[in-house]
Amino acid sequence: MNVQEALNLLKQKGYKYTEKREHMIGYFVKENRYRTAKDLQENMEPNYTGISFDTIYRNLHLFDQLGILESTELNGEKHFRLKCDHHHHHHFICKSCGVTKEIHHCPMEQISQELNQFMIEDHKFEIYGFCPSCQ
Repeated sequence: MNVQEALNLLKQKGYKYTEKREHMIGYFVKENRYRTAKDLQENMEPNYTGISFDTIYRNLHLFDQLGILESTELNGEKHFRLKCDHHHHHHFICKSCGVTKEIHHCPMEQISQELNQFMIEDHKFEIYGFCPSCQ
């Protein structure tokens, strides 16, 4: 997903365009890794003096709900990244810098056999550790 696709999705869902929202989405496009609300606030502060953490977090939550961003929890804190919009895959996530690597194997093939009497609606598989740069 790119900035324009995300802004179009916001508009389709009845939300208005703002420069702040465009900046937020652009930040995640540029970073291409998991980042926190605090990281985003520090990035926005020079251009939007006094921007509140509540404003940041409300928009991040909205973007997550709309499928613009995806989220995970690392070290007790919510982290966000731009939603992957291609084939089914999972992620390795660096606990230090938030960089991700796609994992193309899906463990659900084996797990679903164990859960054959259960109705599975969705799943998420993440592996946490440290990338080569952070080791």
